[in-house]
Amino acid sequence: MESTYTLAGVMGWPVRHSRSPVIHGHWIREHGLKGDYVLLPVQPSHLHEALRGLQALGFAGCNLTIPHKVAALSMVDRVDPLAARIGAINTLVVKDGQLLGFNTDAEGYVQSLREAQPGWRADTGPHAGPVAVLGAGGAARAVLAVLGEQGAPEIRICNRSLDKAQALAAEFGAHYRGTRWLALPWDQRDAALEGCSQLVNTTSLGMTGQDALTLRLDALPRTALVCDVIYTPLETPLLAAARTRPGGQHVTVNGLGMLLYQARAAFQHWFGVLPEVTPALRRAVEATL
Repeated sequence: MESTYTLAGVMGWPVRHSRSPVIHGHWIREHGLKGDYVLLPVQPSHLHEALRGLQALGFAGCNLTIPHKVAALSMVDRVDPLAARIGAINTLVVKDGQLLGFNTDAEGYVQSLREAQPGWRADTGPHAGPVAVLGAGGAARAVLAVLGEQGAPEIRICNRSLDKAQALAAEFGAHYRGTRWLALPWDQRDAALEGCSQLVNTTSLGMTGQDALTLRLDALPRTALVCDVIYTPLETPLLAAARTRPGGQHVTVNGLGMLLYQARAAFQHWFGVLPEVTPALRRAVEATL
């Protein structure tokens, strides 16, 4: 009977704030599966031992969150090509005695865009054009990979540390040569919006408990999508300003869709079922925010 029980979890430090147990627990119950999804608080210094212990403990795999997504790259046996290009993994699968690393954040971001704007494409159509990305951390990596994969013509990376933006522009430019990659200093973030088809905030600015994001939208075309990977709060000050902008409101996308859709792909890896993102699931997660 033990073989029918599937165990997964989320590994991070800290990890108690994670909504992933709510998401995966909902799907486990919805599909009548035998299994569980648990919190795995692991300090960075113990990451290697924790990863290698997953198989012995009977885990099908786990999610990785801050600060482990990049460090785990060198600790797994095989890395999916997209995850390698992103430079971070958020999903581990235990298979045939090996640890396989994937990144489902990219898929989560694409699906969240297409949920808000059906038929979204970065290379052609009404939302083709330059994209401004604020931030240069792990979330930015997944977003940049999506935009590169989708053929965005130009990507402007604006970060508080210019050297990090420059490093990302060079790294992703080597993978996606059909895209023009620009790194801009933080004090040029307002001007960086000129002519953009999409604005994405991947920083923590605007998150509950964090400093506000100061940004003027004057140069941003009113047809542009405005996205924020933050989901606490569901509507950040940036999204509120974009949604209520005088003279024409933007279509806005918060970070909850990305969270839910990246979890969907991970769940399929472990449980063999591709679940749906339903209104009931959204309500369950929103009730914890």
